[in-house]
Amino acid sequence: MEKLRRTMLFVPGNNPGMLRDAHIYGADSIMIDLEDSVSVNEKDAARLLVYHALKTMDYGKTEVLVRVNALNTPYGREDYEAIVRAKPDAIRMPKTETAQDVVDADALMTKIEQDAGMEVGTVKLFAAIESAKGVLNAQQIATASSRLIGIALGAEDFVTDLKTNRSPEGIELLTARSLILFAARAAGIDAVDTVFSNVNDEEGFANEVKLIKQLGFDGKSIINPRQIETVHRLYTPTPEETAKAARILEASEEAAKRGSGVVSLNGKMIDKPVVTRAQRVLALADAVKARVE
Repeated sequence: MEKLRRTMLFVPGNNPGMLRDAHIYGADSIMIDLEDSVSVNEKDAARLLVYHALKTMDYGKTEVLVRVNALNTPYGREDYEAIVRAKPDAIRMPKTETAQDVVDADALMTKIEQDAGMEVGTVKLFAAIESAKGVLNAQQIATASSRLIGIALGAEDFVTDLKTNRSPEGIELLTARSLILFAARAAGIDAVDTVFSNVNDEEGFANEVKLIKQLGFDGKSIINPRQIETVHRLYTPTPEETAKAARILEASEEAAKRGSGVVSLNGKMIDKPVVTRAQRVLALADAVKARVE
């Protein structure tokens, strides 16, 4: 069944109420943050709070990731030591620039898992790419570890690195989005887009979701539960799309039964890529239905 990562909701790691309630809003994934949303003087307390939340809370079917501080900061290693032992679904690495960043994180996680008596590979990795260097190394990053289940664009740091700012059209992000997506698809992992920070611009947000869906992204990082419904609605196949996909597969199966290599539907030829896309539409529809149920 298709793994849904349409929405990845940021949750500040220093907010007990949000840690308790984050999963009730219906996001496919929640990403508890120990990095940018936590001030320096709260790092230790937030780490302990998140550790206990992961050990005691039942987040149900919601995937749980924790964004830790980078290993080249004073807080990174302690984050890994605590959070790996708390067994979230994955750790999200910030500001990933090279394959070696992923290799180093993987090696540390392996040691922690072994020391804790855990099966190696229990906790997965998700890498956020937030600089020009990271974008240019996206292919190597995406294939650096078997733990890696996805890569994501972090736009705010990225546009700062480019010496520009974000525009409503997002033209400054197009190359980065494309390279990150290509790297993810070549590696067989997921690609998640960056946040849209103006929660009051609903039209702008919907337009950006349509854009990244058309590009091929699996989903979007979000900062407010209000944004969940829009993403899920736009990513859910319509009844017309699922009906068309079902007809395509029926035509393909009928042709296979006849021993014919030629498939047509309503006078149009259907080749393998069309069948593959139809299969994905139905798999996505089934995954959405299962998630709702």
